[in-house]
Amino acid sequence: MRLFHISDLHFGLEDRRALAWFAECVRVECPAAVMITGDLTMRARSHEFAAACAWIEALDAPVTVEVGNHDLPYFNPFARFFRPYARIRGIERLVERELDLAGLAVVPLKTTARAQWRLDWSKGWVTQSALARTLAAIDALPAGTVTLVTAHHPLVEAGTKGRALTRGGERALTELARRGVAAVLTGHVHDAFDLVKETPAGPIRMIGAGTLSQRIRSTPPGFNELLIAGHGIDVRVRNLGHVATPDMQIDDVPPDALPPRAPGDPVAPVGTIPPVDPPVH
Repeated sequence: MRLFHISDLHFGLEDRRALAWFAECVRVECPAAVMITGDLTMRARSHEFAAACAWIEALDAPVTVEVGNHDLPYFNPFARFFRPYARIRGIERLVERELDLAGLAVVPLKTTARAQWRLDWSKGWVTQSALARTLAAIDALPAGTVTLVTAHHPLVEAGTKGRALTRGGERALTELARRGVAAVLTGHVHDAFDLVKETPAGPIRMIGAGTLSQRIRSTPPGFNELLIAGHGIDVRVRNLGHVATPDMQIDDVPPDALPPRAPGDPVAPVGTIPPVDPPVH
């Protein structure tokens, strides 16, 4: 079974060549599903969502969509707190959608928050209620189902000291490992990775996709192709630069997993608008 995993489209600063290339890959290769792990837009503006929704709707494959931190309204506090997803209604049925693919299930895990008890709201947070919904969906699956979990933020990263990227991520990974989840698929960092994390319940695989936007970091625009055979997952990073997969994958999720600021990005105080992301590499 072939699956495509994409992330961080950032309409508003999208890479139109990369998007056209990916859409053609879907048309020609007919993957069993497309998994989009968040940041559909740059600033959650109405015209950005309209363009993102139109592009996603045109993909000829089953799609599931996660919401990223860039998809929450930046400049309208009322909308952020009371109607945060109103502008995504064009594809509302695809958001946090579970997929049943004949022996393989894709289950969403929400990691975004309208507000947090810390200044940097761009980072992830797995709340107890979000984790409970995901675990309940996994527990309801038939025995032997290969399970993938999709989220926007990587649940853990390397090298931090008190500045965790995703609050509740360690706990979530442990519970997912306890249930034998095959892999957790995420975005946010704009570079691909394929890592194994040890947890108290055993190891679990973490797979990240790069970006199809202009906001690249150390690698060109690309996406992950996942080939599923039994319980095995083979990951191939496909990109516009024709770079080999090992050279596209970072060795660790960086402690400040934030993509670079693009030309024209507005600068806002930390804590009022999610901060524009500084480079890592």
